[in-house]
Amino acid sequence: MSTGPANDSSPETPWSLERLSESLGVYIERLGSVWVEAEITQWGVSGGHVYGRIKDVEADVTVDITVWRSIRESLPEGVGQGDRVVVKLKPNWYVKGGRLSMNVLELRLAGLGELLAKIEALRAKLHAEGLFDVERKKRLPFLPGLIGLVTGKDSDAEKDVLRNAQLRWPEAQFQVEYASVQGDKCVPEVIAALDRLENNPQVDVIIVARGGGDFQHLLPFSDEALVRRAAACTIPLVSAIGHEADRPLLDEVADLRASTPTDAAKRVVPDVAEERQKIREAKKRLALRLDALISGEWEKLRLFRERPVLARPLTMVDSLAEDILRLVQRGVDRTDSLLERSRGEVTSLRASMRALSPLATLERGYAIVQTQEGTVVSEPDTVSAGQAIDIRVKGGTIPATVSKDAS
Repeated sequence: MSTGPANDSSPETPWSLERLSESLGVYIERLGSVWVEAEITQWGVSGGHVYGRIKDVEADVTVDITVWRSIRESLPEGVGQGDRVVVKLKPNWYVKGGRLSMNVLELRLAGLGELLAKIEALRAKLHAEGLFDVERKKRLPFLPGLIGLVTGKDSDAEKDVLRNAQLRWPEAQFQVEYASVQGDKCVPEVIAALDRLENNPQVDVIIVARGGGDFQHLLPFSDEALVRRAAACTIPLVSAIGHEADRPLLDEVADLRASTPTDAAKRVVPDVAEERQKIREAKKRLALRLDALISGEWEKLRLFRERPVLARPLTMVDSLAEDILRLVQRGVDRTDSLLERSRGEVTSLRASMRALSPLATLERGYAIVQTQEGTVVSEPDTVSAGQAIDIRVKGGTIPATVSKDAS
């Protein structure tokens, strides 16, 4: 059965380019869409569309791809260069230009890419719940009494943590709980180890350590059950998984992420030599500060004692005594002046009173007649015969009796 136009070209009857291009278009159109597995080697966005290139996972074969904006919106979040994908392609032949393009109709992450997509979805979910929030992070103790360590038995991670911690602080004490750090047993055994450590009230901090590994080996440390158990831990938790490229979710919920088990040991216990040096430096700064403070106060006291008021205290008394004497003399002078002026005024008033006094009239021989009640008799008819009266003269008072009534 024929699948396309017959090839009836010959040197005498050659095809036109248009017919060749159209024939290719017919062949390609009949192929329809096809699913392929490949690796994304280029991925660029322009005008909302994606223009990229994919490569065969085994052979050295690459093709260009185009993802239109309407299709791009349905792609897995975060897909890009380096991802291994399964793509539904629709070949499209541009007749006039003679170009072949591969339009992406669907795209799915394949293999590890699919696992990464699931982890990223879980990461977004836990982040939305607030399990990664900085406010949830607990402060590590300055000097833990007992350190809990979850790691593989006889692992390099265990040796690194114990050796480096004891080099920094020889008295550091550990409770080591062994667990599988990869494979199917990892999640339940690490959770059980965390439970045992948290049930010991003497444990002040917990380190979960392993010596790195590839992405697949670290998958248990992104398991939702393990991550939620770590987030619920009431004791400060340090994650020392030691993988930089694909950080497991345990790093996100831990109170502190250490880059390696060695780094975890350095972050959990202080360096005794450094702390002693800090103490020596602090004592030196304190002594210098105290000396400066005492010297400053002594200088203030010296300057205070050199002030005239303290160096020669009687100087102030003498100067004030002179002021008082001047004021007293001023008061005496002022008083004498006032008394002298007052004496003159009194003398003047006395002379005025004497001039106006009735006594002056009596001295000239006149007399004043008064009744026994002291009323001055100015008219004869104001007294009657036999009435006692007093006659006041210069030398005194003469008692008298009226002999007869006035006629």
